[in-house]
Amino acid sequence: MRKTLLVAIGLLAVGASASGAGADVVVRVSKARQTMYVYVDGYLEHEWPVSTARGGYSTPSGTYRPTGFDPYHRSQAYHNSPMPHSIFFHGGYAIHGSYDIDRLGTPASHGCIRLHPEDAAELYGLVRESEDTRIIISR
Repeated sequence: MRKTLLVAIGLLAVGASASGAGADVVVRVSKARQTMYVYVDGYLEHEWPVSTARGGYSTPSGTYRPTGFDPYHRSQAYHNSPMPHSIFFHGGYAIHGSYDIDRLGTPASHGCIRLHPEDAAELYGLVRESEDTRIIISR
């Protein structure tokens, strides 16, 4: 009985780790490639096209931690535009979903990092469950 209980506890722990609960999440964004790479506990789990800042705007480079979350955010600066599953990381800059999916993979934003809404929802869940998330943005 005790052995069965220990095996069950072990399986639950493995399942929790695989789901991202308490995992170490690293989000790497290459502005040059317009691509996001998401690592969970050191393993590449996702590679998604993004849109960073277009000409005349900038997406900051550096290493950040999430500073806020809003699943239904709307931009106060840009015509109440929807920013679903926003993960804020530097002032008003965020990673968020965008319905302008035809432009993903090319610079198109005012500085935020745009993702497909489904990818943004998945990332939002991973980061919310994570005990340690780093966001690394490079040229």
